[in-house]
Amino acid sequence: MKKNDVVTVEVTDIGIGGEGIGKVDGYTLFIKDAVIGDTVEVKVMKAKKNYGYARLMRIVKESAFRVSARCPEARRCGGCQIQEMDYRKQLEFKNTKVRNNLIRLGSVEEELLDQIMEPIAGMEEPFRYRNKAQFPIGVDKEGNLIAGFYAGRTHQIIPVPNRDCVLGVPENKVILDQILDYMREEKISAYDEERHKGLVRHVLVRYGFTTKEIMVCLIINGDKLPCSEKLLEKLTKIPGMTSITYNINKEKTNVIMGSKVCPLWGQTYITDYIGNVKYQISPLSFYQVNPVQTEVLYGTALEYAGLTGKETVWDVYCGIGTISLFLAQKAQKVYGVEIVPQAIEDAKHNAEINEITNAEFFVGKAEEVLPEYYADYAKEHPGEHARADVIVVDPPRKGCERSVLDTMVQMEPERIVYVSCDSATLARDVKYLRENGYEIRKVKATDMFPMSVHVETVVLLSQLKQK
Repeated sequence: MKKNDVVTVEVTDIGIGGEGIGKVDGYTLFIKDAVIGDTVEVKVMKAKKNYGYARLMRIVKESAFRVSARCPEARRCGGCQIQEMDYRKQLEFKNTKVRNNLIRLGSVEEELLDQIMEPIAGMEEPFRYRNKAQFPIGVDKEGNLIAGFYAGRTHQIIPVPNRDCVLGVPENKVILDQILDYMREEKISAYDEERHKGLVRHVLVRYGFTTKEIMVCLIINGDKLPCSEKLLEKLTKIPGMTSITYNINKEKTNVIMGSKVCPLWGQTYITDYIGNVKYQISPLSFYQVNPVQTEVLYGTALEYAGLTGKETVWDVYCGIGTISLFLAQKAQKVYGVEIVPQAIEDAKHNAEINEITNAEFFVGKAEEVLPEYYADYAKEHPGEHARADVIVVDPPRKGCERSVLDTMVQMEPERIVYVSCDSATLARDVKYLRENGYEIRKVKATDMFPMSVHVETVVLLSQLKQK
């Protein structure tokens, strides 16, 4: 196969970026915008030795799983890689992805997964689920202000049709309309990434699904927001508006938020709930973007933890304490570990507002805090191990550090609950834990991000050694 070849191929799988995968005489092609089951004519754009990338020219035969995208910009925008795939097929694809990674990368036997893998948790309504949106602000070729999302793998802004993304809440459109009106009326410039000029870089919106509270934060390339009273006149009329701030980011960087948040009106946070637990969320807080499925995900983690009220639990990579506080409702004691100091402050505050007194939080790298705690405990209690009945981990995409896994094994918890946003690194870590005294008992995928290729998974591992 070489560049510019035109071939017909049947799509049989989906890649990690949402591209269709098909083979021609054993040669693998990755094809953007193709759906499992499509037969497509494609043009090879880049040819490697064993695989290549091709452009979809036309659909020869539509897949039975192909549907019309609800958003007209779904193909260009980088947010919805598989919106043109039937939702039931999306769920099947994600469940299979988790299963195959556990088999191929985790060396988990198929027969075992047949017994322990639960059905994936999907959504009844897989749209309008995001409680957070970050819109880059720019101008089009005619110089008109636009708000949207970046096209896949680029920093070209694709305007949101009618400023209403179908994954976000309808309130986003009202907010963007008012902010762009304000910018036009007061001649406030949009940020130009190439020239590092202009003021407004992004607009962040958070929405409390339970409380209906709304936060707006403008990220600016400057020290203040001119004529801010004009903006407040517009935004404070929106029902539910609770917090209006701006965030200063004058760096030439792809990182969206700077570290300094300045209040303009109202509080500097909104509140929302996961189950019965209340959380205060600031512009800089990490908080799961799909509250409906977050409750499902955490409910699974809590079920797998098997708490009776007598257990000591460690929550590693705890963030603002979202899982920790969920677990604390049924544990005797919960310890949370997180590297970001502000997140730990948020965690402590969230424990306080929920009157949860059995949760304690540590700042630091998990791979340093756990070994240090383990060593200190051994010194203070000769001949004893630091006690952990259950350890819960919710690591970043790269998975757990080896030192964390080592310390977890040394602490000998009866159960490990692994919450993962990347089933490949999950499988790698599961393999290590299985080689070091643990066995996988339950697996459940949860669709936190419908219309995208991402999937969250909860795994229960239990200790093989009898105490």
